[in-house]
Amino acid sequence: MQKFETRQGDAWSTGTGKALSAARKSENFPVASVLLPRDLRPSVLAFYDVVRSADDVADDPALSRETKLARLDLIDRALAGTATWQPAGALQLALAQAGRPGAIRHATKMLVAFRADAEGNICRDWEDLRAYCEHSAVPVGRFLLELHGEGDAPCAASDGLCVALQVLNHLQDLGSDWCKLRRLYLPLDWIEAEGASPDDLRDAQLTPALRRVLDRTLDATDAELARAAALPRLIRSRRLAAETRVILSLARHLSARLRREDPLASRVAVTRAAALRAGTAGLTRLVRA
Repeated sequence: MQKFETRQGDAWSTGTGKALSAARKSENFPVASVLLPRDLRPSVLAFYDVVRSADDVADDPALSRETKLARLDLIDRALAGTATWQPAGALQLALAQAGRPGAIRHATKMLVAFRADAEGNICRDWEDLRAYCEHSAVPVGRFLLELHGEGDAPCAASDGLCVALQVLNHLQDLGSDWCKLRRLYLPLDWIEAEGASPDDLRDAQLTPALRRVLDRTLDATDAELARAAALPRLIRSRRLAAETRVILSLARHLSARLRREDPLASRVAVTRAAALRAGTAGLTRLVRA
């Protein structure tokens, strides 16, 4: 069985420690919050640690394309059980204890997107961007549904929510994604239709043309959120439904902020007040249910 070559102090090699803990806290949306069943949280955290570590490999500007792809291939093998990597082993153990060992395939599917990122991903149209999200985000929702023993009924709505969350995340980082990583998550054909260029993302603020492209992308994203609106009602687990309501609320809040503010001028994020309101509402709904 192949083992990862590691360097002393290399957080990626173990997938543990302060870096991942800080990453969980920095996410726009909750990771394994108290709304989820206690016995399933270890599986959620282990899944997060695997995919976040893989994402960090793809995003590391200090790594060559070849090194990124080699590390992602090793993660793929570890998830399949033919290489040794602590986060993959932790996920396998957590899922076995939860009685859902097959759910590991959702983490494997996400490696398709991370490989595309390592190559320098350019989304040429909305369909291209959405297809990317089918690998980079949709498996997260499908993993949570399977972990909670949900059937097929919520899947389409869950897919819409996951696509929206991924696009919103990329809209926050448009400038750095292009300038540092040469990645484009605004539809290129919409940019060109406005007579703009991806290099306009190097500016300190959005041009009027890019503002129109951003708003058009938000229109498509809000359509995904509308598709996801029924999700809490389709989920049998009261706790997962409560978590979903919180995430929907935060996603709508972030979309509205991105319409009002300029993500090139400053980072646009979920406010603490919005997070507190959404979390409180979710807990209240759960208690009263």
